Amino acid sequence: MTRSLLSLALVAVAVPARAADPVDFNRDVRPILSDKCFACHGPDEKHRKAKLRLDDGKAAHASGAIAPGKPADSAIIQRLLADEGERMPPKKSGKSLTAAEINTLKRWVSEGAKYAPHWAYVPPQKHDVPKATGATNFIDNFLLARLEREKLTFAPEADRRALARRLHFDLTGLPPTPAAVEAFVSDKSPDAYEKLVDQLLASEHYGERMATYWLDLVRYADTVGYHGDQDHHATPYRDYVIDAFNLNVPFDRFTREQLAGDLLPKPTTDQLIATCYNRLLQTSHEGGVQAKEYLAIYAADRVRNVSAVWMGATVGCAQCHDHKFDPYTAKDFYALAAFFADVDEEKHLRGGGADRVPTVRAPEVPVHTRRERERLDALEKEIAQLAKLDSGDAAKRLAVLTKERDALKKAQRLVMVTQALKEPRTVRVLPRGNWLDDTGPVVEPAVPAFMGKLSVKGRATRLDLANWLTDAKGAGGLTARVFVNRLWYLYFGTGLSKSLEDFGAQGQAPNHPELLDALALEFAEKWDVKRVVKLIVMSRAYRQSSAEPAALRERDPENTLFARQGRWRLPAESVRDNALFVSGLLVLDVGGPSAKPYQPVGFYKHLNFPKREYVSDADAKQWRRGVYVHWQRQYLHPMLKAFDASTREECAAQRARSNTPLAALVLLNDPTFVEAARVLAQRALADGGKTDAERLAFAFQHVTSRAPDATESQVLLKLMEKGRAAYTADATAATALLKIGQSPLPKDVSAPELAAWTAVCRALLNLSETITRE
Repeated sequence: MTRSLLSLALVAVAVPARAADPVDFNRDVRPILSDKCFACHGPDEKHRKAKLRLDDGKAAHASGAIAPGKPADSAIIQRLLADEGERMPPKKSGKSLTAAEINTLKRWVSEGAKYAPHWAYVPPQKHDVPKATGATNFIDNFLLARLEREKLTFAPEADRRALARRLHFDLTGLPPTPAAVEAFVSDKSPDAYEKLVDQLLASEHYGERMATYWLDLVRYADTVGYHGDQDHHATPYRDYVIDAFNLNVPFDRFTREQLAGDLLPKPTTDQLIATCYNRLLQTSHEGGVQAKEYLAIYAADRVRNVSAVWMGATVGCAQCHDHKFDPYTAKDFYALAAFFADVDEEKHLRGGGADRVPTVRAPEVPVHTRRERERLDALEKEIAQLAKLDSGDAAKRLAVLTKERDALKKAQRLVMVTQALKEPRTVRVLPRGNWLDDTGPVVEPAVPAFMGKLSVKGRATRLDLANWLTDAKGAGGLTARVFVNRLWYLYFGTGLSKSLEDFGAQGQAPNHPELLDALALEFAEKWDVKRVVKLIVMSRAYRQSSAEPAALRERDPENTLFARQGRWRLPAESVRDNALFVSGLLVLDVGGPSAKPYQPVGFYKHLNFPKREYVSDADAKQWRRGVYVHWQRQYLHPMLKAFDASTREECAAQRARSNTPLAALVLLNDPTFVEAARVLAQRALADGGKTDAERLAFAFQHVTSRAPDATESQVLLKLMEKGRAAYTADATAATALLKIGQSPLPKDVSAPELAAWTAVCRALLNLSETITRE
């Protein structure tokens, strides 16, 4: 706690601005006013105190509370320095300003008290790219120019092994094989790095990595969330998202298909699957639900999510009153909700579905995903060709393929889709968010009033909303800024604006606004996700070492200047995938139903309506990637929970990164990790060489992508020798350890020897280096 507070204090001193720099309203002043003043003197007119509005420049100056150039004559400064009874903010608010914050406001008034439009609502601007030596692309130019002003420069480039590991985890969520690392290290061609980038972007596992993050944003889960938290049919949507990223579907089309695929001319199967997005919210299937109440709950959920995912906005805060900090009104909230008033929830609300798993969430349709359809087409063509041949081998092959085709035809999965009602529901402003109060005015679909109007004839639709969100000449620039900031977070560990989920007044302004604008404009030009990802990872900034010299740590502890790369713990799914991959257990099939890995017995004992037992998979699905793990909102898998995965009840743009003993215990004792350690030990014994040292080097290389040093070898070999002695003396303990997991045991290895090496591999899988991106 003390260290964290010290870091925050250092950020306040080192990052925002040097004393010689003019005060910047968005960077320096707005955060203070928003945090300490806007709740009473902001955009919420009904609850505004003393008729003083400080979020609007014209209103603030007209009030007489600010005397530009004269802080001593400005009432706003006087009240900050007054005795307790007159001081602002009042004591009961629980807010107070630091001496540094008061000094910033004094300087701002002295310099003319200039306001500026909130940065997030101003379309991205094209800025001159500054000159910089050693830049690979414009990302480096902007960062190096800033570092030069700070009398700093980039860190040296990371070594090749670190780069190989970084790129593999960042672009696919999986570690590199030792062979892949050695191939990259030994490739001396000038385009070796770019070839590796292109190879990984072309991998089908890239889509799985990107989908893991997108599914957090749209709160995808396998269960309904409320009440009995029953399963629902959504897995084809997850596969659609993976395909969309792999196929590099333009983001504007990706947006249209999810929000309004059913409204497109002659929608395809994939476009209908995409509309499952509108059905991913939490729902209740309890028999006595009040339809009117839950329609209001669902409407609010959709507004919160669509505004968070595409706008980086907290429009949900305007459900009961005008937003306290941002210019969103309650009318804006319900006007956004009205776009979704045609989503058919009538069948679900009439049908109940309680005490049934999976529950019924009509409308639902049976589908084959794109991969399944392509496989069926290929099978039909090959079957037709084989049918023309008259040979025993052809007949055998024909029988095999016919069996596969028939099984695949029967393997359609249900998916919730969106069907538009002929008559959309009437939407009213609900006073104070009360679903029982029908006195509010009726509203039609509309975008937030301060952001303009839609140019459409008749009632605006979800398709109009999607087009507005991705209009590169309008709001699309703002959407692009939100998305590229999140991409930057994926590859640097923090956004150019740290506030991934809130670009409003309560969020943090970007430390590199010109760079963020440049990336947004680049993205909005073609909505090409892979193009921007490649631009980022090809930059010299991305390739920097993550080593942190003491002087730089003191100067920039949060790495907001990006004078080095970052290091952080892998996401929960990658922690699991990594262990399974290095052991050789990971099943790399793409798409399909959700998987159920080992889970503690009785974990669902409090899950009712209906009562149910968790049954883990007894086949190869046990070792599928984390993106396919069954996502139970109320009872998230304990391994995922220990490593801070989202329950996906709400949009999660950024996961926490905790460091707890519970996570270490999961790595040591979760059956998945014990089994992975045992199978890795089997590989080391079979393929690692003849000596203990050779086998240890084999296992260590697979887990960390490097050889162990002398100290590490000594410690781990000593652990192995102790384990060998202990398990030789206690064969029962060895047998019990090796029984964990369903993968078969080798017949030609002694139990004490394998158990001892399993203990060593458990230690390897628990290393910080193993579960850290760097």
